[in-house]
Amino acid sequence: QLQASGGGLVQAGGSLRLSCVASGRTFSSYTMGWFRLPPGKEREFVAAIRWSDGHPLYADSVKGRFTISRDKAKNTAFLQMNSLKHEDTAVYYCGARGGNLITGSMGRAGSYDHWGPGTLVTVSS
Repeated sequence: QLQASGGGLVQAGGSLRLSCVASGRTFSSYTMGWFRLPPGKEREFVAAIRWSDGHPLYADSVKGRFTISRDKAKNTAFLQMNSLKHEDTAVYYCGARGGNLITGSMGRAGSYDHWGPGTLVTVSS
């Protein structure tokens, strides 16, 4: 099971930190990814991290503003979102896949087979 949290309402330029906790059956290693569904748009990749080496991958739209990290002991991935823009408004979902994905697969939603309910991020302009 995955549980995302940390969403909310923030003004443009502000920050939020999302968390995604894996519970129940857990793996020795994961790849966790964040995806988002903006209103009226299709789901898009945001960021992902490989558990074993912490290798991150970011969408161009969030590079330099968002940082993904993980706490292995707590089976938790974090998404620190700074300098938020109105266009970051979306429902954010975390996905997980047991094992380490190659970089080329980390940004694809189809690579993940566990998903949690989303958390809404609203950025007011």
